[in-house]
Amino acid sequence: MPYKSESRPLTSIVSYPERGEGGNNRYRGNCSPRLIEDLLGFFRPEEICDYMCGSGTTKAAADKLGIGSHIYDLHSGFDIMTCDIPERPEFIFWHPPYWDIVTYSDVMYKASDVQKNYGYDPRQHDLSRIPDWECFVEKMNYAMMKQFSALEKGGRMAVLMGDIKKKGVLYSMLSEIIKPGSLENIIIKAQHNCFSDQVQYSGKFIPILHEYVMIVRKDSPLLVPIIMAKKAEVDIRDMPGATWRDVVAAVLEQCSEPVTLTFLYEKIEPHKKARANKWWKEKIRQTLQINPAYFFHNGRGMWSINKKAA
Repeated sequence: MPYKSESRPLTSIVSYPERGEGGNNRYRGNCSPRLIEDLLGFFRPEEICDYMCGSGTTKAAADKLGIGSHIYDLHSGFDIMTCDIPERPEFIFWHPPYWDIVTYSDVMYKASDVQKNYGYDPRQHDLSRIPDWECFVEKMNYAMMKQFSALEKGGRMAVLMGDIKKKGVLYSMLSEIIKPGSLENIIIKAQHNCFSDQVQYSGKFIPILHEYVMIVRKDSPLLVPIIMAKKAEVDIRDMPGATWRDVVAAVLEQCSEPVTLTFLYEKIEPHKKARANKWWKEKIRQTLQINPAYFFHNGRGMWSINKKAA
């Protein structure tokens, strides 16, 4: 299908200082229609679907290029968490909420209007109202897999998402979102005119001035490779890449006072680092002796970490 206008070159870094026309620029969290135009111009699908369309930016971009679109949202009768996807899409654009940074139901639109018109309370399944990050990730990944499953063979999803920082902790949607199919591209999109631009931050805070566009492709209709994050707590004494210096230093860093060799033996013996070496006690003593910059001999067989070196 011919496109009405020629697209700009699409690269792995994009920036749109001028938002462009389409959608409602007062609808918080909306993206530039120029991004969607560039994605459509590059991949050239016959139509595009958006199941969290917000103010309708995706439709505006598709209309400008002369292609079809199917758009839905929680505010207009479609709940991605409970409703069936009507299409077998060729291309999906998804811009999920950035956790609870912007609340949508009953803030950007009235929940009572949705209840009256469509018979459900949008606040119940609004991802932006989930207070717990782990629960948000679970729901986000469910919505991701639901949309990917609906794609036709060869279809693509382009997901626009960002990082969130709260109280010094970074919450990365890109790291924790499930990645089904073939991970085709990661595009970095510069952010402009953000609310955070006006905020003065204290401490070591690096302002977040970018978003990501993750593009995945569905090459197989049945067997789908999946990349997913899995959190685990690993003891450094059991890690294959940790050296003896790392292990001894880690044990000593937990101690407020000098400790004996016997104490070090007790703390290291049950772990893989010791079990894999017949001469593990000798290795501990050798490690302490050949690293005077890191370990301080307090006399009488007592050892401590050199805080300045650490």
